[in-house]
Amino acid sequence: MKKIILPFIVLSMFALSSCKQAGLADLQNGTWRATLKTESGVEIPFNFELADSAGIRQLDIINGDERLRVNEISQEGDSILIQMPLFDSEIKAVLTGGSLSGKWTKHLATTDVAMEFTATPNTHWRFFKTESEPKGDLNGKWSSTFISADGKDTNVYIGQFIQKGNRLTGTFLSTTGDYRFLEGTVNGNKFYLSCFDGCHALLFSGTVNGNTITDGKLYSGFSSMDNWTGTKDDKAELPDAYSLVGLNPGYKSIDFAFPDLTGKLVSLKDEQFKNKVVVVQFFGSWCPNCMDETAFMVPFYNRYKDKGLAVIGLGYERSTDVARGRKNIGRLQKRFNVPYPLLLTGYTNQPGEVLKSLPMLNKFMAFPTTIIIDKKGEVRKIHTGFSGPGTGKYYTEFTEEFDKLITDLLAEK
Repeated sequence: MKKIILPFIVLSMFALSSCKQAGLADLQNGTWRATLKTESGVEIPFNFELADSAGIRQLDIINGDERLRVNEISQEGDSILIQMPLFDSEIKAVLTGGSLSGKWTKHLATTDVAMEFTATPNTHWRFFKTESEPKGDLNGKWSSTFISADGKDTNVYIGQFIQKGNRLTGTFLSTTGDYRFLEGTVNGNKFYLSCFDGCHALLFSGTVNGNTITDGKLYSGFSSMDNWTGTKDDKAELPDAYSLVGLNPGYKSIDFAFPDLTGKLVSLKDEQFKNKVVVVQFFGSWCPNCMDETAFMVPFYNRYKDKGLAVIGLGYERSTDVARGRKNIGRLQKRFNVPYPLLLTGYTNQPGEVLKSLPMLNKFMAFPTTIIIDKKGEVRKIHTGFSGPGTGKYYTEFTEEFDKLITDLLAEK
């Protein structure tokens, strides 16, 4: 797979004085190793690469084949601020002896969550400086059962991995989306996968014994921990994503009226949507899978807009603070150059809130969810979740199927 640099993460540089620009030279170019520490003291590692481009400092976070570019970096003396491009989070650190230490802070609806952050330059390894010979083969698909630490929640995912020597990459797929690009290592019969993208901070570990995985742990963010096991199963499949959500009896269509980022009300009844195939995205600026879907949807819309396709994004933020929602969705719109309307629904990202906003839905399971409407205004399909580019063939299959669905609807009279 080719390296992917997502368009939404290209940001404008903070204005820096000449002395601050000189100070930035203290940050060494090259590959760094960073860690985020969980509540239990477990470290979630990741790598990033610092470089100068036309005199502007930029940072690429490395997760498998993905490079997430961040170039909103500022410095005051020995204090460094790295503003993440989306997801309302940032790293504040102090530069000491060439290394960084500080906090990664993620802003939630009513509180903030912070994790200890450290980073060391000129360090290419992620988990182990010296690795043992791998004693397991993780290539392929694994049916994986995750159980929360309190035993109350159980979820079945599909792990899909590629192993080349010690290097391990892949992801986990679920009915509501995927865990995006994971990268790690196989060390003896133990393996480790991690990811950091400004929203997710994830660490998966386990022991592989032939066709089984035991002693699995998933550390997510500051305090979440699940136990998991896996069984190799090349026939493992998820339910059809078009079968999970529908309309309540008696409904064939949906209707809404929400303001766009300028305050103008937008409705499916508007003239601009008549006799068009309309795709309605349910998204949030806090949602990485939504970002992957938007990265796909923008060029898709540009390809078909002159043939009768329209797209509308319905934004469900963590809070009902209009100014905060407008700011975060506005950043998303700018990063992706979204040409279609993104609306502020005024509802939060809880499933019950979504159903209040569109009561004709019989349920709501996940962000993103996509509703496809034909030229007559009738709902033809509802797709739950999104399998992004980190899922390989699943992403390819979705894009091909979606392309055929839309072209068939556009051809209808």
